[in-house]
Amino acid sequence: MSAYRGKYADELIANAAYIGTPGKGILAADESNGIIGKRFASINVENVQSNRRALRELLFTAPDVLQYLSGVILFEETLYQKTTSGKPFVDVLKERGVLPRIKVDQGTVELAGTNGETITQGLDGLAQCCQKYYEVGARFVKWRAVLKISPIEPSQLSIQENANGLAHYAIICQENGLVPIVEPEILVNGPHSINKCADMTERVLIACYKAFSDHYVLLEGTLLKPNMVTLRFDAKKASPEVIAEYTVRALLRTTYVAVSAVVFLSGGQSKDEATLNLNAMNQLKGNKPWFLSFSFRRALQHSTLKAWAGKEENIPKAHVALLTRAKANSEATFGIYKGDAKLREGQGWGGAGKEGSLGRYVSDFGFA
Repeated sequence: MSAYRGKYADELIANAAYIGTPGKGILAADESNGIIGKRFASINVENVQSNRRALRELLFTAPDVLQYLSGVILFEETLYQKTTSGKPFVDVLKERGVLPRIKVDQGTVELAGTNGETITQGLDGLAQCCQKYYEVGARFVKWRAVLKISPIEPSQLSIQENANGLAHYAIICQENGLVPIVEPEILVNGPHSINKCADMTERVLIACYKAFSDHYVLLEGTLLKPNMVTLRFDAKKASPEVIAEYTVRALLRTTYVAVSAVVFLSGGQSKDEATLNLNAMNQLKGNKPWFLSFSFRRALQHSTLKAWAGKEENIPKAHVALLTRAKANSEATFGIYKGDAKLREGQGWGGAGKEGSLGRYVSDFGFA
C-alpha cells in the first residue's frame, strides 16, 4: 500500500504512537458553544465565554489528572484561551506531556439521495486551517462522520461518501503535519441487535480503510475513534464481556495492524458503562495488535460538571471527580479497573466525610 511520505511523516508516526502510551487516553473537550450550552443548562450555568473558559481551566489544571492523558481535543475557541494567570491552555497541556488537538469538521448536512442520512462538511479551506493550527501548537485533529442504523441504513451511498470524506480529510491533515483522528460513529439510537451493529461497524470500517488506501493515507500516522459494538440505547444492556467480544472481533476483521491506537468514543453509554466495556476489551485473551484506549467526554466530564455546578468553591471536589474518572479509565486500558469509581466519587464528594478531608481521600486512593 502506497502512503504519504512527505516531510511530516516521521513526526506523524511519533505523535500517533505517543497516544499508545500505556495507561493514557484522550479527554474530549471539543463541545461546540451550542452543545456546551446544553451541558450548562443541566447545571443551571449561563452559556457565556467566561464560564466556558472557567470549565476548560478546571479540566486542564486539575492536580494529577494530566498524568492519565496523552491528548485533549479542543474546540477552536479554547485553542486561543488562557488561564486566569495568563498562560495559554495549549502551553499548560504541552508542559505536562499532553498533546493538544482540535476538531476541524463543520458538522453534518443531509446527504442528497438518502432518507435523512448525513455527510460531514468542512473540507473547503481545511489545509489553510491545519497550517494555522499547527503553528499555534496543535498536533492532532478530529473529524466525525455520523451514520445511523435502521432496516435500510446505513445505505451504501452513505458509507462510501463518509469513508471518502474521512480519507480526504486525513490526507489533507497529514500533508500539513497534523495526525488525523478518524471518527466514523454509528449512532446507537436505531432499532438494532448487537449482531446488526457489528455487521454495520465492519462494513463501515472496511470502506474507510479502502478509502484511506485510495487517498495514500499514512496509517501509522492516524488514530481510529470508533463506536463500541452495542445494542440500541433503549434495549436491555449486553454485558461488558459480550460488547468487548463483538467490538474486538469487528476490529480484527477490519483494522490494519499499522494503526497506532484505537481510542473509543462513549456515545450513548453512561460513564460507568463506557469504562467497564473498555476494561472488558483489555481483559480479553488473544491477539489485540493495537493499544485500546479512550477518547471520552461524558465518561470523564459528567461527574465533574455535576460537582462543579459553576461555583468556584466547588472546584476542589470537581477536581476529585475528574481525577477519579481519569484514573478509572487509565486502569481500564490495562484491564484492571474494579468498577469502584462511583464509590470513590461518593467518598470524595462528601467533603470531610469518613476520610477527614479531600486531601486525605486523594492520598488514600493513590492519586497524590
